[in-house]
Amino acid sequence: MKITVKDAETGSTIDMDVEEDNTVEEVVESSANYWNKDPGAYVIRFGKKQLGGQTSIGGTTIQEGDVVELIPDPTGGR
Repeated sequence: MKITVKDAETGSTIDMDVEEDNTVEEVVESSANYWNKDPGAYVIRFGKKQLGGQTSIGGTTIQEGDVVELIPDPTGGR
């Protein structure tokens, strides 16, 4: 399915093709690498909820066409 990842710091976006068995961490790594950011310092937020790194996309409520945000990890990274 296609989702959009938005960089919360800059407002720029990228479209990603993800599978239900992809993890949230894989989405963080791909999008952080695209924007030359440290993946360990960022998390994904969907709506008001921060998503866990090892959670599969299929284990979330993310649907085709949804927008998720790449945000700085509020706990200070790994």
